Amino acid sequence: MTELYDCIVIGAGPAGGAAAYHLAKKGRSILVLDRQKPSRYRPCAGGVSPAISQWFDFDFAPAISRKVKTVRYTWKYDDPVVVELDTAEPMWMVRRDRFDDFLVKQAKQQGATCKNETMVTGIRFSGDRWTIETDGEPEVGRYLVVADGASGTLAEALKLKTPKTRTAAALEVPMEPPADATIEFAFGQVKNGFIWQFPKDDGVSVSASTFIGGNAKNLSSTLSEYADRVGLPNSNRQMTEGLLAPWDGDRPLHTQNALLVGEAAGFVDPLTAEGIRPSMFSGVKAAEAIDLALSGDANALEGYTQIAHETWGADMSWASRLAGLLYRFPGIAYKVAIKQPIATQIMLKILCGELRYSDVADRAVRKLSGGFMGR
Repeated sequence: MTELYDCIVIGAGPAGGAAAYHLAKKGRSILVLDRQKPSRYRPCAGGVSPAISQWFDFDFAPAISRKVKTVRYTWKYDDPVVVELDTAEPMWMVRRDRFDDFLVKQAKQQGATCKNETMVTGIRFSGDRWTIETDGEPEVGRYLVVADGASGTLAEALKLKTPKTRTAAALEVPMEPPADATIEFAFGQVKNGFIWQFPKDDGVSVSASTFIGGNAKNLSSTLSEYADRVGLPNSNRQMTEGLLAPWDGDRPLHTQNALLVGEAAGFVDPLTAEGIRPSMFSGVKAAEAIDLALSGDANALEGYTQIAHETWGADMSWASRLAGLLYRFPGIAYKVAIKQPIATQIMLKILCGELRYSDVADRAVRKLSGGFMGR
């Protein structure tokens, strides 16, 4: 007889893993389905704010590849600025295969079940439950969390609107970074975007995307040229192209007994491309909502959408406005804002949840606008 789960989570990334952990910890019966093998490579630069630790009661140390406190910016390979982060805890650099697996293992220790290499072929709601058709046996759950990422298709099956996606490229370079390796942000090579480079214990991850206008062409060749120019080893490089799903406006994130989380719901910062922390935030909030719904709160899922709009969505409207200014006039923005050390400290406080864009964006917009007018 098919088991009836309290909730089925489709996708074992940061959002799905966070939702599964918190629901399982509440004693709910949880099934996680993922089409990939465990420990599979996921193209991602892998920068994580240590602020995520506030949502969990375990130590993430086994999943952290490296901690970095220094950020370096350049404009067209020149005009460098180096900033030491004024924080108690450095930024975390992670390998997504290790990080995602670690999070799912925590969920399994709380009682969740995980089935990898399982392809979802269809979903349907009938009566009071979801039936998930797979390439194996069907699975049945009272509630559904869709965490199938930027390239996922299940939001459409739920008749929910998803954010527009943007092309991104990721380059993995095996090497032994120096002990004082820095986070690197390179401006001027990608129109309407930038390149970011994060060191790990066994290499560096380099990524690029655009954030306004049309999707960039030849991102892979741009990344290869950048890697050559900054002297990264050219042997055993691995290039991957994929998609980002930045937040592009409020929309319903819930339907009958189902929620969208992570990049499937647009939980990516449209200014910085930060995705792991916001995706985990969405998973945590989804778990809270479904736990309430299972306890009889008829408005809990609608409350999830409302929380997403009032917290994440409201702040991302400011981030989108700043992105429009920064990426249309990158040379001016670099001079009047990006290369100012205080800007880095402010951005880090935003990443760590100590500040919101709404706390600083009005002043930043005035500063950027003044810089443009003074050209």
